[in-house]
Amino acid sequence: MNIDPNITKYLMKVKIVTDGIVEKPDVVGAIFGQTEGLLGDELDLRDLQKSGKIGRIEVDIESKGGKSEGTVYIPSGVDQVETSIVAASLETIDRIGPCKAKVEVLSVEDVRVAKREKVIERAKEILEKMLLNNKNLGEDLVQTVRSKVENSEIAAYGPDKLPGGPNLNSSESIIVVEGRNDVLNLLKFGIKNTIAVEGTNISKTISDLTRQKTSTAFLDGDRGGDLILKELLQVADIDFVARAPSGFEVEELTYKQVVKALRDKMPLDQYLASHGMQEELKTLNTKNETPSRKKEEAPAQVASSAETKSNGSSAATEGAQKAQTVKPYMKILDEASQDKEVRFYDDSWNLIGRLPLNEVIEKFDSIEKKYTKIVTGGIVSQRLLDTAYTNGIREIYGIKLGHIAKRPADIKVITKEFGRN
Repeated sequence: MNIDPNITKYLMKVKIVTDGIVEKPDVVGAIFGQTEGLLGDELDLRDLQKSGKIGRIEVDIESKGGKSEGTVYIPSGVDQVETSIVAASLETIDRIGPCKAKVEVLSVEDVRVAKREKVIERAKEILEKMLLNNKNLGEDLVQTVRSKVENSEIAAYGPDKLPGGPNLNSSESIIVVEGRNDVLNLLKFGIKNTIAVEGTNISKTISDLTRQKTSTAFLDGDRGGDLILKELLQVADIDFVARAPSGFEVEELTYKQVVKALRDKMPLDQYLASHGMQEELKTLNTKNETPSRKKEEAPAQVASSAETKSNGSSAATEGAQKAQTVKPYMKILDEASQDKEVRFYDDSWNLIGRLPLNEVIEKFDSIEKKYTKIVTGGIVSQRLLDTAYTNGIREIYGIKLGHIAKRPADIKVITKEFGRN
């Protein structure tokens, strides 16, 4: 059956049964003849068909045993009410040709519903194809970005050509990862102060860098990461440890996973203590007590090299000074804790001013800005850390560390509870 899509809104489906044999022309003739004048000029079937509002009438009929039975299909382009009236008028037909007939409207279908279903089904097919193409495009983009980053930003660092980010030299802090792909993944997220150890045989390049800069070991969440950490502890100077989730590698982490892992990094001594690495912790504490480590030198003035050369006993003097000033802040911490105050010092540990613990945030600006470090007799909180950093402080000494969600890499925090954090 052919339906003109330009005029058809509804399709009338009509069943006919006659007590004799009739043919298609008889059925069509009866439809036009017996409804003529019944509904007035506006709904006359002949006029509606001439104006294109009623389509071609299709008849599907069979004769058997001296009787005829079939179905008539009439497309309609008039509105819902008018179509219903036309359909109802067909049931007034009681004769077709010479035979008695019974006519029943089986249904009036909204053709647009069927069209919409076809549209939905086709749209689904088109969308699935688009999503597949977009997925492939997304994968291509990822590969393109990776390739671009690898070609333009990753660098070979040191005499052993270790893969690293472009900001290694300029940054005050670095992130040590396991392999080249880890560096690439972090570069993709804008983290450019990374360097890869490339195996468990840690090179002198890594050892030297970690002694010059604040260093975070960002390792895979597997046994390989544990082995790399143990090797780093022997030859490098690591300050913090960050780990990928268990079973994950740094190179496969998403942006959110990378951010969370770095945000949750732990000071090395806390990490070792919390992971039952007692032997490593003991070794670390022994190293921390040695005043020769560059990054762990105590905040005190020591004899300069010029003074050393000008005094025959200067070497012994310098050693005595270092031994006496490994932790000069401990006494100050105890005093500040007893007095419940925060003390402000300059680079030479000259006292600039002091404030009560409960007033330090509100009255921070009242202290003359000659200070470079503070000692608090309380907890180093996020609020105190933020305020101090904003005012140029780069060293904070406290009794213990509070919950710190975010900390700049270039500020040193040392507490009585855990040492350097």
